[in-house]
Amino acid sequence: MTANASTPRVALVTGTSSGIGEAVVRHFCEQGHQVLAVDFNPAGKEVAEQAGAAFFQADLTDGEACKAAVAEAVKRFGRVDILVNNAGIQHVSPIEEFPEDKWRQIIDLMLTAPFLLTQAAWPSMRENGWGRIVNIASVHAQVASPGKSAYISAKHGMIGLTKTAALEGGSQGITANAICPAYVKTPLVDNQIADQARMHGMEEQEVIEKIMLKNAAVKRLIEPAEVAELVGYLASDLAGAVTGASWNIDLGWTAQ
Repeated sequence: MTANASTPRVALVTGTSSGIGEAVVRHFCEQGHQVLAVDFNPAGKEVAEQAGAAFFQADLTDGEACKAAVAEAVKRFGRVDILVNNAGIQHVSPIEEFPEDKWRQIIDLMLTAPFLLTQAAWPSMRENGWGRIVNIASVHAQVASPGKSAYISAKHGMIGLTKTAALEGGSQGITANAICPAYVKTPLVDNQIADQARMHGMEEQEVIEKIMLKNAAVKRLIEPAEVAELVGYLASDLAGAVTGASWNIDLGWTAQ
């Protein structure tokens, strides 16, 4: 299928009840795309409907739920053109104390689920000769911080998955890219601030200034809409030559 830059698409976005996922859903709906918003939190239904998207509740740590989410998009809209893997959680604890069940939950949600969703959406993209996979990784896909072993391992793995999908999808019209933000103003980051404060015995404002923004050239948190704008570009016809890349929105964190 050949299309111009204004062609409406079908997008499946995960982790949509707040933060980056909510911003991406709103951005896509404003562009005229049909969107299936997928989240474990039932509150995501109201968020999706307010943006003009359909909603599907799913626990993406369950492989069958990943397949069901893609099937729901195909059932509703006939295909999947765009997949945005954004769903994530965090747990901050030293390796010695890190709970095994929390490790498995994070890896299942943030690495295995993106793989299964990609696998399930691939036939639709291949048949249409057009697909865009955008993985929301993190600056922590490139660097590490203490206390986040599972999150960092999952995000590093997501970069490998992105590169492999890019190589396999190139001849089929499918691109795959990763976005690596530093700290974004989301509920997930708010929780991290509280966890880091407890872990280091610091005030929360100290955590922001001395840990989160320590390596940043631009001393502020990132707005979700800033990430959504880049997702929109990578999911467009204009980005057809862009694949296998990691796009930093990191306030200059990795420039050092």
